[in-house]
Amino acid sequence: MSATPVSDFSQATGTDEGAVAHGRSTKSVYVYEAPVRLWHWINALSITVLAVSGYFIGSPLPTLSGEASSHYLMGYIRFAHFAAGYVLAVGLLGRIYWAIVGNHHARELFTLPLTSRDYWREVRTMFKWYAFLIPQPNRYVGHNPIARLAMFFGFLFLTLFMICTGFALYGEGAQAGSWADRAFGWVIPLFGQSQDVHTWHHLGLWGMVIFVTLHVYAAIREDIMGRQSIVSTMISGHRTFKD
Repeated sequence: MSATPVSDFSQATGTDEGAVAHGRSTKSVYVYEAPVRLWHWINALSITVLAVSGYFIGSPLPTLSGEASSHYLMGYIRFAHFAAGYVLAVGLLGRIYWAIVGNHHARELFTLPLTSRDYWREVRTMFKWYAFLIPQPNRYVGHNPIARLAMFFGFLFLTLFMICTGFALYGEGAQAGSWADRAFGWVIPLFGQSQDVHTWHHLGLWGMVIFVTLHVYAAIREDIMGRQSIVSTMISGHRTFKD
């Protein structure tokens, strides 16, 4: 899922038509700065660790050989989960900071031009592209309109939800008075009880798995069919238009 709405081009052109024309005339543009790219890949690794370890926390292995006292497998799994959770949370704070000091593409994750008629027209165009109803999409220097919606609601909101519910559960183990309990203890009574938070947190895991699957599919699809670099852009920082 990549590329950005028309509103970003408006800074240079002021119109939707100018935005598309600008994309067509562009060969290569530096889009994602190094801190954004570094955050993306560290984030991908931490989400992978969280997903795998979270699955085994929710569905532990049925048995291990020998005495239970000889094993610390679940302890290692929980440690990996907690460590990756800290990386995810601290990384998001760093990403918020870079959205303030970085270029305008760094702010795409946190903003949506919901009041822009041009933006919604481009959303409709991208729906047609993903439904194989048009031969080629328009060109976008940053995230395309649908990708931007998905990143805002499917990633950012879900990540905040997982951080809040995850640290609320972590605070239970860290005991009353711990920083996690003081900061996120309000989450458990909000949902009713601890088991309810566990259930929603586990469902959030599958929501994140679905998002990542669609994200990877859309990025590779755009690279092949959209004639513009997507995956390599998050490595080099440059978006290249292949025609």
